[in-house]
Amino acid sequence: MNRSIDPDSIAPPAANYAHAVLSEQLSRWLYTSGVVPTSPDGSVPTDIGDQADVVWSNIAALLDEAGMLPTDVVSVTTYAVAGEPLGEVMAARDRFLDGHRAASTLVTVPALARPEWKMEIAIVAAAS
Repeated sequence: MNRSIDPDSIAPPAANYAHAVLSEQLSRWLYTSGVVPTSPDGSVPTDIGDQADVVWSNIAALLDEAGMLPTDVVSVTTYAVAGEPLGEVMAARDRFLDGHRAASTLVTVPALARPEWKMEIAIVAAAS
C-alpha cells in the first residue's frame, strides 16, 4: 500500500527517511496543518526537544482520531527556527515513527507564527 522509493541510482537519504513514498490503492488520506507544540492544557515547553515530543503527541492524537497509525505517515514536513538544535527534532521523529520511513523535509525558518513556537510539523498519511 505505501512503499519507500529509494533507487540505487541516486545517493541514499541523508538521515532516517525515504526519498519518496509510493501509495497505491488507498481510499483514505489525512493532511494536517502545521501541528504546533501547544499541549492540551495550553502550555508550550521552552526546549525544542520537548516541543518536538508535544508535536508528535498531537500528531498521534490526529492519527488516532482518523483511525490511522504512524506507519500510515507518508510525508513529514518540519519547520524549525534557525539556530535551534535540529538533532533533537529528528530524534523525536525517529522515535515516533519507530523504524517506519516516510518522505521527510526539514526547513529552517527565521520565526514561526508565535514567538514561543520553535518548530511545527505537517504530515500526510495514507491508508486503505
